[in-house]
Amino acid sequence: MEAFSFLLFCFSLLMAVSIARDTINTLESISDGEILVSADETFALGFFSPGTSKNRYVGIWYNKDPTKAIVWVANREKPLTDSSGVLKVNNIGILVLLDSNNSLIWSSNTTRSARNPVAKLLNSGNFVVQDDSNSGTEDFVWQSFDYPGDTILPGQKLGRNLATGLNRRTTSWKSSDDPSPGSFSYQFDIDGYPQLVLREGTTKRFRFGSWNGIQFSGAPQLKNESVFRFSMISNEEEVYIVYWSVDSSVHQRLQIAMDGFSQRRSWSGGNTGWTTVSHIPVDDCDYYGKCGAYASCDTNHFPMCGCLDGFVQNTIDSSSGCVRRTSLSCNNSDGFVKFSGLKLPDTKGTWFNTSMSFEDCRILCLKNCSCTAYAALDVSKGPNSNGCLLWFGKLMDMKVMTASEDIYVKMAGKDVEAIVRKRLPKFKKKKQKITTAIIWVLSSGILILCLTIIIYRWEMRKKGKIKEERESDDCQHDEEDLELPLFDINTVTSATNNFSADNLLGRGGFGPVYKGILEDGQEIAVKRLSKNSSQGFEEFKNEVMHVSKLQHRNLVRLLGCCIQAGERLLIYEFMSNKSLDFFIFGLIPAEPYSSFHLRMIMQLLKPH
Repeated sequence: MEAFSFLLFCFSLLMAVSIARDTINTLESISDGEILVSADETFALGFFSPGTSKNRYVGIWYNKDPTKAIVWVANREKPLTDSSGVLKVNNIGILVLLDSNNSLIWSSNTTRSARNPVAKLLNSGNFVVQDDSNSGTEDFVWQSFDYPGDTILPGQKLGRNLATGLNRRTTSWKSSDDPSPGSFSYQFDIDGYPQLVLREGTTKRFRFGSWNGIQFSGAPQLKNESVFRFSMISNEEEVYIVYWSVDSSVHQRLQIAMDGFSQRRSWSGGNTGWTTVSHIPVDDCDYYGKCGAYASCDTNHFPMCGCLDGFVQNTIDSSSGCVRRTSLSCNNSDGFVKFSGLKLPDTKGTWFNTSMSFEDCRILCLKNCSCTAYAALDVSKGPNSNGCLLWFGKLMDMKVMTASEDIYVKMAGKDVEAIVRKRLPKFKKKKQKITTAIIWVLSSGILILCLTIIIYRWEMRKKGKIKEERESDDCQHDEEDLELPLFDINTVTSATNNFSADNLLGRGGFGPVYKGILEDGQEIAVKRLSKNSSQGFEEFKNEVMHVSKLQHRNLVRLLGCCIQAGERLLIYEFMSNKSLDFFIFGLIPAEPYSSFHLRMIMQLLKPH
């Protein structure tokens, strides 16, 4: 409070007498003009007058600070009007401030007593009453840290004792001349998950946001640094925040200013003065309920207020925020949409559990028709790592933050699907379009190819039938010319047992030869033109014509042909004595033949 540089103008006169001590007992007192100094000389306690006021107060200030920044005031609501005040500790351990008439101006309110009480100013700036036999311990009958003014010092708790009901809260000064409680206060609200709230009178003005194990979701600037550490403690007995100054040469204090701003201030000693490291609120979006229900505030956009995905502006009362696009059905069709980078909503009326798993938290919210959102309670070990926090009413006071945790808001199923599609990144949407186009092109290409194949095969079948008919006609024409019978394909197939491998006699350049038996019992040999043969129809016809003309008793007789169903078949009479090579190469005995016959056969086979 640099504004206080001239507020304590009379210190040079009033502190001329300094008793170098940090403790008083029941036989001692502190009069106006005397001070107590902590053992390390960091803090001093005595009488002062703020600003231009002539009223006198008992307070604590930084001893070596040129501005004498006040950190605690005893009688802030009832000042002395002159310099006749005396501070004492009575026989049961109660501090009393008396005026010239020995009237009580202020006293420490305590229900405990001590046998041999002493009052001591500690190096932390804490003014305590304890039994002298307990000196050096933290067994205090009373301490100033339990009754903060506008300042919180390192190691001092800001919060509530749930067992005793003690509420350690800070309140601003009314003015630079009057340290009595002003309009603004900071305290923990404990209706639901505990949260630190700034109020002007009884009206909420700012929330620090819920504690997530690392920081407050609405005050990322209040973070651990090399010279500053803080934490929040929440259990069955107490809920409070506390901070420490890592470097003892750098003095830190948290102060609520007269205009409601919470300031973290730092002083490195000497005449450098106090520096404001950070302050809250930061911008208009920090003020409570700026955009109403189901809306978030972002100073980087115009307008600042915008409805969450799945919600629309309330047309009946635009100042009340947003309403659902689709009402919840309270069944399995409802789902959740994840929102990141938001200050979590007001936790008033919420429910929390410190040990529940994140999945159980989701299921619990889904089954409860009144539940509107859920989040992890503690993310210190990773996102969604531990605990459960459930909201049951409208989601209020959200702000877009650069660093915060996730919240899962319950919505109707169709809104969930629409939001998921909407949130697809542009490159994914483009990729999806390209993929769709490729699939369409490939599908079209495959369809065209299939149609082409079908048409081609249909044309080929059509041509095949014409060719077969033509070939059949040609064969019939040859039959008329050569008087050669035309066999039906079914007759040949039946005779050869559908060209069974058991009926195969051999294989030549023309193709395989099968044995067959006609219905009248006649044995036949069927030559089947191989489909891989290069012989065309004309060659086949020429062979039929020439063989049919070579009729001799020593030659196998051609009985007929068949040109049907794509087949080209020659039907010969069957010779039961096997082929000539068996006899030539001695594969079977050749008793029926003389050596003369064999020589004749070999002579005929010699090339000429």
